[in-house]
Amino acid sequence: MMTKAAITAVAGYLPENILTNSDLEKMIDTTDEWITTRTGIKERHIENDPGKATSDMAVEAVKLLCKKSGMGVEEIDLLICGTVTPDMVFPATSNIICAKLGAKNAWGFDLGAACSGFIYGLSVGAQFIETGKYKKVVVVGADMMSRIIDYEDRATCVIFGDGAGAVLLEPTKEEVGILDFILHADGNGAAHLHMKAGGSLRPPSHETVDSKMHFVHQEGQAVFKHAVYNMAEVSAKIMEQNDLKAEDVTWLAAHQANKRIIDATASRMGIGKEKVMMNIENYGNTTAGTIPLLLWDYEKQLKKGDNIILSAFGGGFTWGAIYLKWAYDGSKIGK
Repeated sequence: MMTKAAITAVAGYLPENILTNSDLEKMIDTTDEWITTRTGIKERHIENDPGKATSDMAVEAVKLLCKKSGMGVEEIDLLICGTVTPDMVFPATSNIICAKLGAKNAWGFDLGAACSGFIYGLSVGAQFIETGKYKKVVVVGADMMSRIIDYEDRATCVIFGDGAGAVLLEPTKEEVGILDFILHADGNGAAHLHMKAGGSLRPPSHETVDSKMHFVHQEGQAVFKHAVYNMAEVSAKIMEQNDLKAEDVTWLAAHQANKRIIDATASRMGIGKEKVMMNIENYGNTTAGTIPLLLWDYEKQLKKGDNIILSAFGGGFTWGAIYLKWAYDGSKIGK
């Protein structure tokens, strides 16, 4: 029987400091009602310690992952970190995470696919398990978006938060684990969602900093239109590809960017709201962190054999979906 990659543990981390819609009302021209009706977000976690970085959030998530799974850090073979807010341009944040953990037997790399970073990373990590090369692969989705957001730009600052989630992938011969995935990318979408400076095209300078070119630039309407269509279509496609009907799907774990996008995806799949994982109200959009944080929050409700569709859309543009069967009864696991 073919070896498959199964998620055998999940964990997350969120900074303690919370920024509410009421707080934002005091900072910019917006209202709680405006933010809630358009996004579904009420509050988001923000790391306000300038000495902390994305790797620190990821380290806390992986420490909890190890504690829950009983795995020693030296047992980790590979650590993939999905992020667009690396600690620095190089070395990879994955390497820094491993060093801080003491995971001396692991190698790793960062994967930059914005909000699709976690599902890209999960799909890649699964290959190393399926080939028999590795036994323990950790996939992290972590972003400290507050460091690249302009808090005078009301179009973006209300959306994003900070957070990290991590899962452990291990081999299984059972009929569980990652069964299929569909991934897409379209670089033409970069025009609508990007950071203008900081790379080789426009290296940092006084001009780029003064012009606020190191913050997220998003054309909301264009991104929303593409996200609604592509996330919904790829989710329906993976169901069709695996002969899944709406009643066969136990859960949809969709990227938490906007409640209206999530609702549109569920509608296209033909599933009811009771099957949709949702925590956007409390966390906002943590980019690569949203899907593992969803799995962490809902873990106790997940049962072995549950059919789960993971779906995401992000800057790039990147998008995709994963079909997996949950590998354990979450109610038996401690938080």
